[in-house]
Amino acid sequence: MNIDNNKVVAALRKVIDPQSGNDIITMRLVENFKIEGDKVAFSVNTAGLPDTSKFKLHEHIQTVINAVYPDANVDIHFLNNQQNVKPLSQIKNIIAIASGKGGVGKSTVSTNLALGLKELGGKVGLIDADLYGPSIPTMLNIKEEKPVIKELYGKHRIMPIEKYGIHTISIGNIIDPEQAVVLRGPRLGGIIKQFVNEVIWPELDYLIIDLPPGTGDIQLTLVQTVPITAAIMVTTPQEVAVADAIKAMNMFRLESINVPIIGVVENMSYFTPMDAPDKKYEIFGKGGGKALAQKSNSVLLAQLPLVKAVRESGDDGTPMVLNDDHPAKQAYLDLAQRTIQQVNIRNEVLAPTQIVGINVR
Repeated sequence: MNIDNNKVVAALRKVIDPQSGNDIITMRLVENFKIEGDKVAFSVNTAGLPDTSKFKLHEHIQTVINAVYPDANVDIHFLNNQQNVKPLSQIKNIIAIASGKGGVGKSTVSTNLALGLKELGGKVGLIDADLYGPSIPTMLNIKEEKPVIKELYGKHRIMPIEKYGIHTISIGNIIDPEQAVVLRGPRLGGIIKQFVNEVIWPELDYLIIDLPPGTGDIQLTLVQTVPITAAIMVTTPQEVAVADAIKAMNMFRLESINVPIIGVVENMSYFTPMDAPDKKYEIFGKGGGKALAQKSNSVLLAQLPLVKAVRESGDDGTPMVLNDDHPAKQAYLDLAQRTIQQVNIRNEVLAPTQIVGINVR
């Protein structure tokens, strides 16, 4: 019997990993793959799975291979290699968007950056981690949508909402729009872990995480749950915003956390009137983004103008990147392009970020 390696791999792509909701090939769970005559042998890393799920997984693997090769002798070994199990391993780059204080336009930047990366050809997801003030449902016009719950090997998993070609999840799509979020640290952390571990994220090039302002339980939970590829700081030019952004930046630069800062976005850099396009009014001062980039040893990714249409497009649920007729769109596409460049440089010169274990008193 001649068994085609590619056909077996294609069959295994139909087998879903109980933990991530993706197939076991995408999640790189198959190891030691070998074909000899009519024998197909390989190992599957099932670290963390209960015995009931392992039994169902074994049964499913046997079924899909025998559907292609009924007479194949299938030898499956289960491994318990916890070190090789990485959360969100189907996602190439996880980028945190952070700020020192609220009101600097971080969610607007996150949303338009995600859509810009998508327009440039990337597969993109967006987590709204600002649990106290979720803005993404409004900006993507999905306030009335609820995520679909899917049962996987007897456990409930959440399907992210797809809008404008990106996948997203927000607590704003789970609770009532006017419901206050009154939660202490452990519950906040629990929701973030759900967004990471219980949402079925597809293969992505970029997962953008819109963080709440400052430093706190959500930020700490995140770096302890997933390996953040890099962080981008958002600030306005004014000194008070930069002073707070420096504190938020320094959290990522702690030796115990060590998440690279790949750039700074200076939002609301200047105002240009529609009737005087050659004039620039620096309402919030100038130089804040450049100063923050210097302190973080990174680059100034963008200086975004204060434009009424950007605010209106966010309120209407059609972000600026979707507006082909407005010149401000190009500013966000340039930001997305520079982000891609900086992520690529970061991945070439630095080792992958590790999930951190820290004790905070």
